[in-house]
Amino acid sequence: MNRVYQWWDALQRGVSQDWMSNVGLLLLLSAVLWGAWLLVTRHLSTAASKTRLVWDDALVGAIRRPVSWLIWLWPAAFSLGVVIDNTSDYSSAFLTNVRHLMLVWTFIWVLLRLITNAEHAICLTAKDVTSINAVSKILRLVVLVIGGLAMMQNLGLSLSGVLTFGGVGGLIVGMAAKDLLANFFGAIMIYFDKPFKLGDWIRSPDREIEGTVEKIGFRMTVIRTFDKRPLYVPNAVFSSIVVENPSRMHNRRIKQKIGLRYQDAGVINLVVDDIKAMLLAHPEIDTRQTLIVSFDNYGPSSLDILIYTFTKTTGWVEYKAIQQSVMLEITQIVRQHGADFAFPTTTIRMAESPFQPNILPQTAAKHG
Repeated sequence: MNRVYQWWDALQRGVSQDWMSNVGLLLLLSAVLWGAWLLVTRHLSTAASKTRLVWDDALVGAIRRPVSWLIWLWPAAFSLGVVIDNTSDYSSAFLTNVRHLMLVWTFIWVLLRLITNAEHAICLTAKDVTSINAVSKILRLVVLVIGGLAMMQNLGLSLSGVLTFGGVGGLIVGMAAKDLLANFFGAIMIYFDKPFKLGDWIRSPDREIEGTVEKIGFRMTVIRTFDKRPLYVPNAVFSSIVVENPSRMHNRRIKQKIGLRYQDAGVINLVVDDIKAMLLAHPEIDTRQTLIVSFDNYGPSSLDILIYTFTKTTGWVEYKAIQQSVMLEITQIVRQHGADFAFPTTTIRMAESPFQPNILPQTAAKHG
């Protein structure tokens, strides 16, 4: 054990005589460690797959690749230092900071992969995917900030000076990038107020915005319109416009007005009663909601009946099929009572002129 310690100490100080053998030994040690690491992670992955927890699978997947790279890069940095010390007059002291930065970056990489893996696993069964995405993005930002500060510390930078400069610089950058900050806080508003989430169909009566939410980022939201075009909307826009979310409807409304002929006035009450009975018996009509069938208006050429009801489904395709079914049954009811639908007509009554009988004889006499 003592000889191993002496060899390692001499390797770190660069005073080894047989430096080429030491470099080869380091590379061989890397290969052995890498092979052992692959076996260990394989067994860990098998054991994690047998549990119901998502965190063990996420952790195994997070550490596998970063540690594999560290196993090769860490001895490579030592080997590079040995080569520099024994073949040139340059100092290899800078490689100490490089190795420290490797450790910090490996730790950051593991945390970022852990957050991503856990996010994907939780989103498979979660109902509120938008909140999970928001939390994961904030955690990634925190990890990157703390990791960046740790790297600066290893490079010899004073954190107090960096934070002071960051405060003044942040004020300057904030004034110059106010639109960027507005979009960032707009994203925070979307994440916490939750006016919509991924997959929702939204539209705005204030702007020409309508489609399915495809992505909610920190700067903009991507909406896929119904003609399959991507629409990129800055998040700050959502703080100043009205947004409708049809995806959260409980029902869809059927509102129709049909007109019967004036000569069908004698059966209009029967038509109204049969249409209402049909809607009450229809399996796809939600009778717990408002249901109105009534003689509504004397039109210019028709007796108007208002039909107002709600379907149980909110799906657009299913709704259109139910609406068609209801309208066809209404047509049959109208025809069953010998009535028919009115169409715009105009009746012109010609009055007989009191001067007409005298004009013709005078004209005839004049030409006779």
